[in-house]
Amino acid sequence: PIMAHPPETDSDNTLQEWLKEIVNTNKGIKLDFKSLEAVRPSLELLEHVKQHLRRPVWINADILPGPNGNNTVVDAKEILFNQMVFTVGYDWMMVKEMAQICNTLSQPVTFPVRAALVRQSISELCWLIQQSDRYSLTVWTGKEDVYSVADLLYIRENFDKSRVYYDILEPQNSEFKKAIGV
Repeated sequence: PIMAHPPETDSDNTLQEWLKEIVNTNKGIKLDFKSLEAVRPSLELLEHVKQHLRRPVWINADILPGPNGNNTVVDAKEILFNQMVFTVGYDWMMVKEMAQICNTLSQPVTFPVRAALVRQSISELCWLIQQSDRYSLTVWTGKEDVYSVADLLYIRENFDKSRVYYDILEPQNSEFKKAIGV
């Protein structure tokens, strides 16, 4: 396994090398799988260092299609040229399926949700994280997403702050931190 984010498929940094470095830090880590073939060997590498990790480890993979999603791989060129617009949020069927999949788990679960879609899905996502005190949200953004700091503040006002994590890009990340006084 290598450390790369699609569409990149090559890297000079292997997961093994990265894990060797990360064990000397107090950083939490997130492994975001885009290929099922990478999961097993990655978890085997993680097993070798887990006793040295001092912070949380998040394992992330898209196991359900999100709004406007499908099970097929979409070519990045198609996304850029078609300028896909996400107007639909997370619907009741989606969040109920998420809850059903995770309700028998005993470990904490964070649901990655797209920042640009949360505002129109507040009722559904509030319901979802109320299903268990082990549930949280990780609000993420894509490079081409259209959202505002006001959207991020709206999320902060409508959810328990201790149960929401942010994985957002600049410049909104800095603007958001400034708006909340961090």
